[in-house]
Amino acid sequence: MGLHGSRLRAVAEVNLSSWRERGAVLAAGIEHKVFRQGFLGPFVLEQAGSVVASAEKSSAFRKTVQIEHHGRHYTLKPRSCWRREMVLYEGDRELGSIAPSNWLVRDARVSLPDDLSMALRLFVVWLTLLLWKRDSDAGAAAAAG
Repeated sequence: MGLHGSRLRAVAEVNLSSWRERGAVLAAGIEHKVFRQGFLGPFVLEQAGSVVASAEKSSAFRKTVQIEHHGRHYTLKPRSCWRREMVLYEGDRELGSIAPSNWLVRDARVSLPDDLSMALRLFVVWLTLLLWKRDSDAGAAAAAG
């Protein structure tokens, strides 16, 4: 998630379960669990049993996610319906984005401000990966048809 000079430097680990909408993020030796509360409840970022952030999709038909973290509200949504790039907003102000590096690999370019907590940045990346996985699974199901 970070770039130092011309060398890529790993600063965190994001794990997305392959069979359930849950996972974990690990940064600076601290693990945060990510899971969905109930069947249709919000996604929760939890550390040591305490909720750090939560997120809910605004609609089952849209990729827009409303995020709450320490009393602040953010929106994660696609830049356009034609691109996979996701953009994080606070109100109307664009804060950053997550975009695939290219169509052939599963790498992503993450551009989120350092003044956001690492936990929130990782939660946003995890949510983006989940949305991309859902799209990929839906495409595979449609192709198998």
